[in-house]
Amino acid sequence: MEITLLQIVLVFIVACIAGMESVLDEFQFHRPLIACTLIGAVLGDMKTGIIIGGTLEMIALGWMNIGAAVAPDAALASIISTVLVIAGHQSIGAGIALAIPLAAAGQVLTIIVRTITVAFQHAADKAAENGNLTALSWLHVSSLFLQAMRIAIPAVIVAISVGTSEVQGLLNAIPEVVTSGLNIAAV
Repeated sequence: MEITLLQIVLVFIVACIAGMESVLDEFQFHRPLIACTLIGAVLGDMKTGIIIGGTLEMIALGWMNIGAAVAPDAALASIISTVLVIAGHQSIGAGIALAIPLAAAGQVLTIIVRTITVAFQHAADKAAENGNLTALSWLHVSSLFLQAMRIAIPAVIVAISVGTSEVQGLLNAIPEVVTSGLNIAAV
């Protein structure tokens, strides 16, 4: 499937919202069922998005941040695996098989971005001490922007390159026994 420019922009917007929501936990847009369904709607195959989202949701039910522990990134795994399945014409099992390492990679990105935003927090403390509410607001929005880009940049890169031979080679390298077993579990 050829992804249009409008679809890439919509994937970017959904990925940004999911990235911010994975920190805010306000409306749960980062949960697999919601994120996959939205990406499925953007790419024109909501049914597949719902199936992938439901399957990933069952896997991710126990993933949560506790104390300083950072959970695997369900938002990154959901969005990229759904793009790969729908636009890359892959099986749902292949998407699920890719979701777990994607969640681990997203976990690393989350730790990196949270480490970077510590500087924003210290600057926000100084802005609050000085009564500079404008700077405080900008620091808050800037740190959320980094969280959005943590999901959106990889998602757009995958959406642009999903039809290339390198990506297809990677997806075809997944053993059939893995994908067929996950296909059975997803249905």
